Amino acid sequence: MSSPVAPSIPTNAADRVVRAEAIGEGLPPLLIAAERVAATVAQGVHGRRRIGTGETFWQYRHYATHDSAHAIDWRRSARSDDLYVRETEWEASQSVWLWADHSLSMQYQSSANRSTKAARAALLLLASSAALLRGGERLGLLGVDRRASGGRLSLRSMAERFYAMPEDRSGLPPSVDLPKYSQGLLFSDFLAPVEVWEKRFAEFSEQRVRGLAVQILDVAEETLPFSGRAKFLGMEDEGEFIAEKVEVMRPSYQNRLNAHRDALRQAARAAGWDLLVHHTDRSPEQAMMAIYIALSHALNAGRR
Repeated sequence: MSSPVAPSIPTNAADRVVRAEAIGEGLPPLLIAAERVAATVAQGVHGRRRIGTGETFWQYRHYATHDSAHAIDWRRSARSDDLYVRETEWEASQSVWLWADHSLSMQYQSSANRSTKAARAALLLLASSAALLRGGERLGLLGVDRRASGGRLSLRSMAERFYAMPEDRSGLPPSVDLPKYSQGLLFSDFLAPVEVWEKRFAEFSEQRVRGLAVQILDVAEETLPFSGRAKFLGMEDEGEFIAEKVEVMRPSYQNRLNAHRDALRQAARAAGWDLLVHHTDRSPEQAMMAIYIALSHALNAGRR
């Protein structure tokens, strides 16, 4: 499935009418696509059952010496020679904070038939939101919301607020106070220097916030498939670089990219985060399944 192109947002702050119209026209197909991608995972992320103080019945188990006599289910126990305790399901929700990189490097696409990194990040962020909302989680957008919301929060509301976010070309999530033990979900190409990401992950760690970092790259950024003489232009005012023979520099480029990713993964793990790599030539459903599995494990761990 091809990813829809995200609404094109004018950069002129005075052109708010055009901006609103662009958002409104672009959202319906994007929301449909996000719902479709979210539907590839079973029943949303909230399919996690754990013993607790809820009212929903989960299972019967044998009576143990540490159980109170009041916990015995006498009706079930009367049908056998053993004593049984009735257990209920724990259904407390947990806040998840989402962010996607708005820097100019995210606008890169190596082919007109391929999604930009920004469009894929928006699609995955909204698909993740759809799955989380179905699961009863409380969501918040980093840099936009003061508190996470759930219940009647709609996917369209998430999308509208996401595209109304102020421009930030730093390529880093904002430094804000988050509730302890909440989860984070970040979408970026993570090409900023590792040192700045180490600092940001350390801040999350101090707040006891863990999560998943999804690195989105165009496959050309991974393989550098060009040959011969080529001119590379930086998308964020880095200037230009001319390579006489791209194939000669390809091995050193790939080694540098791999070293960058290894350092990034190490910084993330030190803070209790996981790193997932996704390329825009792959299906968003494939990425969503990996995100679902990672979030399921993280949210379950946070409830223990």
